[in-house]
Amino acid sequence: MKVPKTGAVAAVIGLALTVSGCGGDDGPKGNLSIGIKFDQPGVGMREPDGTFTGFDVDVATYIGKELGYKPDRIDFKQVYSNDRELLIQYNEVQFVAASYSINDKRKEKVDFAGPYFLAHQDLMVRANDSTINRAEDLNNKRLCSVTGSTSAENIRKNLAPKASLLELGGYSECLVALNDNLVDAMTTDNSILAGYTARKGNEGKFRLVGLSLSSENYGIGMKKGNTELQRKVNEAIRKMVADGSWEAAVKKNFGENYKYEPAPGLTTGS
Repeated sequence: MKVPKTGAVAAVIGLALTVSGCGGDDGPKGNLSIGIKFDQPGVGMREPDGTFTGFDVDVATYIGKELGYKPDRIDFKQVYSNDRELLIQYNEVQFVAASYSINDKRKEKVDFAGPYFLAHQDLMVRANDSTINRAEDLNNKRLCSVTGSTSAENIRKNLAPKASLLELGGYSECLVALNDNLVDAMTTDNSILAGYTARKGNEGKFRLVGLSLSSENYGIGMKKGNTELQRKVNEAIRKMVADGSWEAAVKKNFGENYKYEPAPGLTTGS
């Protein structure tokens, strides 16, 4: 049996350490694969020219930099609210930064770093509609949310059980339904809704009701048991907050008038 030379052994060990430090086999070699939303202005958006914008994009890029990846070595992969856990579990991405609310049900399937942002569930209606000002006003109204989101579940169970709930694949689809009078309101986190109202072409068409129907702590989702990646991501989030990059990203993506909460303290794997 041939015994590898010492230099070759060292190279193999070095490669193994490099890969394990970046989350093992979670993603393609050499690049960092991150799941984000492609249809949430201000949060995660794939622009017509192929570039990516939004707060989650900025957070993910910052984390990638702290893990040793330059922007050209980061691959953004589209995720939907109902497939984030699957993409993590099947190693399609190394982590997910996609308005991903931390809750106990999800923690049964994936681990989280963070939280890195606190949002609140709100409603968005057409600007000329004055009939919806409370959650209870949704009873006997048509409401749109996204399949697999915590917002839809909260409305159905706790807030307006008589609302007619339409669940679609993405928030952009809900926006079309709202604009076309197919539904009376759409619901999700205020950060996402603020991005839609501020989007070019939407000015003056819609309004946020201004409610806090729930608190949503956004976390970075990753494969269960990857404590080393979890630790490194938490360190990156701490640094982003401390050096002012976090606040700058909030103001850039949600606007100077967005009423945001201070960065939440880390509670997962910290």
